[in-house]
Amino acid sequence: MIWPDLWAADELRARYADLSQLDDDALARHYEAFGRNEGRIASPAAVREGFISLVPPDASILEIGPFCQPVMTGPNVRYLDVLDAAGLRARGEAIGIDTRRTPETIHFTKGLGEAAGQGFDILFSSHNLEHQPDLIGHLKEAAAALAPGGVYMLIVPDRRYCFDHFLPDLTLPRVLDAHLEGRTVHTAQSVIEHRAFTCHNDTMRHWQGDHGPEPDGLDHRIDYALNELKAANGGYIDVHAWQFTPQSFRQVMTALNTLGWSPFRPLRVYDTPYGRNEFTAVLTLDGAA
Repeated sequence: MIWPDLWAADELRARYADLSQLDDDALARHYEAFGRNEGRIASPAAVREGFISLVPPDASILEIGPFCQPVMTGPNVRYLDVLDAAGLRARGEAIGIDTRRTPETIHFTKGLGEAAGQGFDILFSSHNLEHQPDLIGHLKEAAAALAPGGVYMLIVPDRRYCFDHFLPDLTLPRVLDAHLEGRTVHTAQSVIEHRAFTCHNDTMRHWQGDHGPEPDGLDHRIDYALNELKAANGGYIDVHAWQFTPQSFRQVMTALNTLGWSPFRPLRVYDTPYGRNEFTAVLTLDGAA
């Protein structure tokens, strides 16, 4: 697969009339100084539709966490989720979402380790990585499911433009701590942060600098989180364990690979486009081009 560069002068000129007269050097300076923070689309792979269009039609794919709205479809696609198809439909109906596109078959329901040795060309997940209690363990299981030369394609929420805005960025010590602990469920801290310290989820308001009041924990939401933890009695509660930006994602993934904790290195981490709350990334196994 050919992955577009993180930015291309021709892409910027074609998309933005105010940049059409700048030469390549001037465009590079503009993008570094202004364009990235403005959310200028500098690569077709930075937007989800362009990213998905890069998948070869004959590639074997495992989509992780499709729920009722899979991104990938076709005869070469397999699915992994925590429930079977009937369970996903029931869950979708219970929370009021359209279940008509639920996959007919969920091929793996016992965790990503069940797919080890399957030799997929591509693993794909959309807004799933942030839910993994043990990020390093997840990456190791992902690598075991890929064929040599395979890649992990991800669409990841950017905390700056969603309800995670005020939560702390991903850091290497936190990721290592989760793995050394062998974490399989989210911590009380993650549950409390998710329930009580998140803000509004209006992407455009975030882009325009309106994040709303910073949560202070002095409302009923902490009590809600504590009651939820008590009811779960050590069981899994589905929340975000990690908050990402393209920069923190790139830095931590690179560090994990350099230190030998992850078999993946970041091949591409595209910048978040204006008006969107997600970025795209490609992880490749050591030794792959």
